[in-house]
Amino acid sequence: MYAKITSFGVSGVGGYPVSVEVNISDGLPHFDIVGLPDAAVKESRDRVHAAIKNNGFRFPVSRLTVNLAPADKKKEGTVYDLPILIGILAASGEIRKPKEDCAFLGELSLTGELRAVNGALPMALAAERAGVKHLFVPAENAPEAAFAEHVSVYPVETVAQLIKHLREEQRLAPAAPPDIHALDAPMPDFADVKGQENVKRALEIAAAGGHNILLIGPPGAGKSMMAKRLPGILPDMSREEMIQSTEIWSVAGLTSRSHPIVSTRPFRSPHHTVSATALAGGGSFPRPGEISLAHNAVLFLDELPEFRNEALEVLRQPLEDGQVTVSRVAGTVTFPARFMLVCAMNPCKCGWYGHPSGRCRCTVQEVRRYHSRISGPLLDRIDMIVEVPALEYDELRRRTPAEPSAAIKERVNAARAIQHRRFENDSVSNARMDSKAIRKFCALDAEGESLMRSAFESMGLSARSYDRILRVARTIADLAGAENIDAGHLAEAIQYRSYDLTDGN
Repeated sequence: MYAKITSFGVSGVGGYPVSVEVNISDGLPHFDIVGLPDAAVKESRDRVHAAIKNNGFRFPVSRLTVNLAPADKKKEGTVYDLPILIGILAASGEIRKPKEDCAFLGELSLTGELRAVNGALPMALAAERAGVKHLFVPAENAPEAAFAEHVSVYPVETVAQLIKHLREEQRLAPAAPPDIHALDAPMPDFADVKGQENVKRALEIAAAGGHNILLIGPPGAGKSMMAKRLPGILPDMSREEMIQSTEIWSVAGLTSRSHPIVSTRPFRSPHHTVSATALAGGGSFPRPGEISLAHNAVLFLDELPEFRNEALEVLRQPLEDGQVTVSRVAGTVTFPARFMLVCAMNPCKCGWYGHPSGRCRCTVQEVRRYHSRISGPLLDRIDMIVEVPALEYDELRRRTPAEPSAAIKERVNAARAIQHRRFENDSVSNARMDSKAIRKFCALDAEGESLMRSAFESMGLSARSYDRILRVARTIADLAGAENIDAGHLAEAIQYRSYDLTDGN
């Protein structure tokens, strides 16, 4: 007696089809699972056996073999509990074999209740690509899986409920896709930020072009406060971006029934004690790290010099390539990692270097040692370095409301619309321009060439810094609605590279 049930697994952040083959043959009672299962998959034998018995079905007293194909790919997790149970019931004649366009996934309790699994959306999208028409998932995962458009997703609470559906005794209703707008939560607003107009301007430029930015200032100047408000002025996520981000969050186990879809740009802010593996991703079966969870969004590193050097150096490749490759014994996985890097740091260890109050007692050598914790190659990948001064008393007591995020976002959206028309690609921003695009869209006039030459020679810029200044200048011109970069746009862009981390001024 034989049955084959369609299920799915996850590799990296993508799903792939898995055939659960169940064979019942004569011989001494034995239950074996093959196909490179991990410990969690092997333990499904006990969960499935208990669930079958506790729901009033007969468990075959024979030699039982379950093969998870493709057999050369390692299988992990509890996702195969439900398809194994359906396969055993079908092979033993307890139920009719499901149609070929049906697929199953989910974890079982000992009583036959279904529990949520990670990676529901990647597996639902893989089912869509494989031509599956009916996908049965735990009810907790149904809102997320229903985001796949061309497959009917059925929320299952218990095995008994599913069996009644398969016997056509009591039909399950397909889950409806989640209402994206109902999931949106209020975001912090720039209207709450007093003063710091120059920093707000820099963050607006960074948002408009997708540029990496470093904020340097004393404690309490508002660096973290303003960084947390940056997602509120970024353009709304497209459906493609929502799917990309949700796949990553789903594999990491960060989605739920109440928040099934990542519909607003995340703000990831790991503590400075985070390890390189936690940033880049890893594990015996590689899982996405913080830089992938910040895909299409913001990665904020507060107290930048306090991060471990090996953790910071992990950022270098993703900042250039927009992806990170993790190699482990279980295999090599590439995770998407196209994010805006926003960093904040104090000008010295005590935080008050250069403050008019004179409260800093750090020596020049101590300041240089503090700054040297950040490598030159990493700084070279940051487009804008902005000084955040301490607020004056008059600014703190001012009652005039500041400009809200909605007004800033309108200008950012207008600049992004220009870039969309320019590159004919909604996912490409000025910060992602390659050399060919820079030559085409960032041409300078004679005055601009003279200014750039002077800055290049006096500031000792690298070729990468040169390109980044041109990209920022292009964004400033887009915000102004200008077709070409003029000397004023270029001068402002150069200003954002003028802070000298060697001596703090």
